Amino acid sequence: MSLSREDVQHVAQLARLGMDDAELANMQEQLSSILGHIDVLNELDTDAIPPTAQVIALSNVWRTDEPRPSFSQETALQNAPAHYDGFFAVSAVLGGDEGGSA
Repeated sequence: MSLSREDVQHVAQLARLGMDDAELANMQEQLSSILGHIDVLNELDTDAIPPTAQVIALSNVWRTDEPRPSFSQETALQNAPAHYDGFFAVSAVLGGDEGGSA
Protein backbone atom coordinates (compact mmCIF):
# COMPACT_ATOMS: atom_id res chain seq x y z
CA MET A 1 0.00 0.00 0.00
CA SER A 2 1.27 3.43 -0.84
CA LEU A 3 0.36 6.62 0.96
CA SER A 4 -0.10 9.84 -0.95
CA ARG A 5 1.75 12.98 -0.01
CA GLU A 6 -1.58 14.50 1.06
CA ASP A 7 -2.17 11.57 3.45
CA VAL A 8 1.20 12.16 5.08
CA GLN A 9 0.57 15.90 5.33
CA HIS A 10 -2.81 15.21 6.93
CA VAL A 11 -1.30 12.87 9.53
CA ALA A 12 1.51 15.34 10.22
CA GLN A 13 -1.04 18.10 10.71
CA LEU A 14 -3.08 15.96 13.12
CA ALA A 15 0.10 15.27 15.09
CA ARG A 16 1.00 18.97 14.96
CA LEU A 17 4.28 18.21 13.21
CA GLY A 18 5.87 20.77 10.96
CA MET A 19 7.59 18.98 8.07
CA ASP A 20 9.46 20.34 5.08
CA ASP A 21 9.29 18.73 1.61
CA ALA A 22 12.26 16.41 2.22
CA GLU A 23 10.83 15.17 5.52
CA LEU A 24 7.42 14.61 3.93
CA ALA A 25 8.97 12.57 1.12
CA ASN A 26 11.02 10.52 3.58
CA MET A 27 8.01 9.91 5.84
CA GLN A 28 5.84 8.97 2.83
CA GLU A 29 8.39 6.33 1.83
CA GLN A 30 8.78 4.95 5.37
CA LEU A 31 5.06 4.83 6.18
CA SER A 32 4.27 3.22 2.83
CA SER A 33 6.91 0.58 3.55
CA ILE A 34 5.39 -0.14 6.96
CA LEU A 35 1.90 -0.47 5.48
CA GLY A 36 3.34 -2.80 2.82
CA HIS A 37 4.64 -5.10 5.54
CA ILE A 38 1.24 -5.05 7.24
CA ASP A 39 -0.40 -6.00 3.93
CA VAL A 40 1.84 -9.08 3.80
CA LEU A 41 0.75 -10.02 7.33
CA ASN A 42 -2.91 -9.53 6.39
CA GLU A 43 -2.54 -12.26 3.76
CA LEU A 44 -1.88 -14.88 6.46
CA ASP A 45 -4.71 -17.20 7.42
CA THR A 46 -5.21 -16.69 11.16
CA ASP A 47 -8.67 -18.23 11.49
CA ALA A 48 -7.37 -21.25 13.44
CA ILE A 49 -5.37 -19.10 15.87
CA PRO A 50 -7.27 -18.05 19.00
CA PRO A 51 -7.02 -14.41 19.99
CA THR A 52 -4.51 -13.71 22.74
CA ALA A 53 -3.99 -10.76 25.02
CA GLN A 54 -0.56 -11.92 26.15
CA VAL A 55 1.89 -14.05 24.18
CA ILE A 56 4.00 -15.08 27.17
CA ALA A 57 2.32 -16.43 30.29
CA LEU A 58 2.37 -13.98 33.17
CA SER A 59 3.30 -14.89 36.69
CA ASN A 60 2.99 -12.92 39.88
CA VAL A 61 6.41 -11.76 41.07
CA TRP A 62 5.21 -10.20 44.32
CA ARG A 63 5.80 -11.82 47.66
CA THR A 64 2.89 -13.17 49.61
CA ASP A 65 1.25 -10.66 51.91
CA GLU A 66 1.93 -11.91 55.41
CA PRO A 67 1.14 -9.87 58.51
CA ARG A 68 4.10 -8.97 60.67
CA PRO A 69 4.79 -6.61 63.56
CA SER A 70 4.89 -2.92 62.69
CA PHE A 71 6.46 0.12 64.35
CA SER A 72 4.97 1.39 67.55
CA GLN A 73 3.31 4.79 67.44
CA GLU A 74 6.21 6.34 69.37
CA THR A 75 8.80 4.86 66.98
CA ALA A 76 6.88 6.07 63.93
CA LEU A 77 6.61 9.60 65.32
CA GLN A 78 10.12 9.97 66.77
CA ASN A 79 11.64 11.52 63.59
CA ALA A 80 8.55 13.51 62.57
CA PRO A 81 9.22 17.25 62.43
CA ALA A 82 5.84 17.85 64.12
CA HIS A 83 3.24 15.66 65.75
CA TYR A 84 0.09 16.30 67.72
CA ASP A 85 -1.97 13.96 69.89
CA GLY A 86 -0.25 10.85 68.49
CA PHE A 87 -0.53 11.84 64.80
CA PHE A 88 1.75 13.49 62.23
CA ALA A 89 1.09 17.23 62.06
CA VAL A 90 1.28 18.80 58.60
CA SER A 91 0.51 22.22 57.18
CA ALA A 92 -3.00 22.73 55.86
CA VAL A 93 -3.26 22.17 52.11
CA LEU A 94 -6.40 24.21 51.47
CA GLY A 95 -5.85 26.94 54.01
CA GLY A 96 -7.08 27.13 57.56
CA ASP A 97 -5.23 25.79 60.55
CA GLU A 98 -1.51 25.24 60.05
CA GLY A 99 -1.53 21.88 61.81
CA GLY A 100 -1.17 20.97 65.43
CA SER A 101 1.44 22.26 67.77
CA ALA A 102 4.61 20.24 68.21
